Amino acid sequence: MIRRLQVALADIQKRVSFRLIPALVCAVFLAAMLLAPTPGGLTDKAWTLLALFLATILAIILKVMPIGVLAMMAITAVAVTQVTSTSSKGAISDALSSLSNPLIWLIVVAVLVSRGLKKTGLGKRIGLLFISALGRRTLGIGYGLAVCELVLAPFTPSNTARGGGIVHPIMRSIATAFDSDPGKGTERKMGTYLSLVNMHANTITSGMFVTATAPNPLVVDYVARVTDQSFKLSWTTWALCMLLPGLVCLMLMPLLMMWLSPPQVKATPDAIGYAKTELKNMGPISAGEKVMLGTFATLLILWADVPAAIFGPAFTLDPTVVAFIGLSILIITGTINWDDVLSEKSAWDTLIWFGALVMMAEQLNRAGVIQWFSTGLQNGIVSSGMEWYWAATLLVLLFVFSHYFFASTTAHISAMMLAFLGVGAALVPPEYLVPFLLMMVAGSTIMMTLTHYATGTSPIIFGSGYVPLGTWWRVGFTMCVIELVIYATVGMLWWRLLGFW
Repeated sequence: MIRRLQVALADIQKRVSFRLIPALVCAVFLAAMLLAPTPGGLTDKAWTLLALFLATILAIILKVMPIGVLAMMAITAVAVTQVTSTSSKGAISDALSSLSNPLIWLIVVAVLVSRGLKKTGLGKRIGLLFISALGRRTLGIGYGLAVCELVLAPFTPSNTARGGGIVHPIMRSIATAFDSDPGKGTERKMGTYLSLVNMHANTITSGMFVTATAPNPLVVDYVARVTDQSFKLSWTTWALCMLLPGLVCLMLMPLLMMWLSPPQVKATPDAIGYAKTELKNMGPISAGEKVMLGTFATLLILWADVPAAIFGPAFTLDPTVVAFIGLSILIITGTINWDDVLSEKSAWDTLIWFGALVMMAEQLNRAGVIQWFSTGLQNGIVSSGMEWYWAATLLVLLFVFSHYFFASTTAHISAMMLAFLGVGAALVPPEYLVPFLLMMVAGSTIMMTLTHYATGTSPIIFGSGYVPLGTWWRVGFTMCVIELVIYATVGMLWWRLLGFW
């Protein structure tokens, strides 16, 4: 009987396009949530939307189907159930709303622009230059990427543009130079390690400067609000407060990645000679490479808001507009063509799956689910009577790890941070309020390590195929905890030395 059942299951698995057992687990989970009573404070539609979102995340974790297919199914489910609207037309409009989100298009266009690095050979040249300078060990290459992020961070308000559009193509070129390619099954040679360094250097540097990622100015505003403008994080104050703990995280991170996801190739004794020989064989820089360099310089200048600093705010351009300018330059000059754009499958795959997750997260916020959670938290802490330091710790941890429910750092901060800061300001004694606020500030970027959809940089790096989903989540959680500990120890001592408490 058991044997027949096994044969039947095997036959069904051959016929369907999804993994049967994980699909059944997700179906049971979804059914259990839908059958459970709707909690007080939520509408039935809001509870259904939350059930669909959690079931989608579970299906992604269990790899029921390719992530793009699951995203399409999530869009379909939101439209069919009409959990966001009273009509089918309104529901499908909501379900597709995020496909016009500028952040998502920034990610897509950044991937398309990076194709020019491969086509012109500039990416290979840059990779070889890194190898010739730091290539004796994979760890040295990792530190090179981290330093690159640190240098660019103060001048690049979009962490997606920096980590995904500038550093990631360089990282891919270095990995490819050592024949580390997901298409060949050799990603673990060094590509997985370098991809993780690429991602985590991006999140660490995003927290070191106000101008390193888009939501940071919003954080500055919220901190000033809850303190009645008595504590304002200027550019200099932010950089000073985050300098030491941020540098400690950045110095330790490439070493920790050696432990969390060790590359198969650690020592590369012949790499420097190999790189110099290859550079010689490539000859002088080509016209296409010069166009790519000029395009990247233009993007960096515009992303850093240099024209606005010189000529005034009227010359400020949205990062997504800047990315489209770069793509247009490459197409007009013939550096890449329309067939290159159409054939970049990872960009269009990202558009679908990341767009679906952003849509569901935004709809959860509109449905009041996030506010319901925040209100319940406030009431629970106040009624528990716990000591202020435990309450402060709980607030930081819940704020950071609730990022599993968000596909946008800006959306998370907009929805929850002010409420959490307000609760903390009411519970924490005045003499300890600033370090609590600074821990929340640090947490607002540390949380970007957690998932492959946590911030705009994540889907670009994840989409390159070097890091398996399980590895991404495992390493992300571990690094999140480690960085929180560093800020809670080194950071606290540093802020005490600076006189903030």
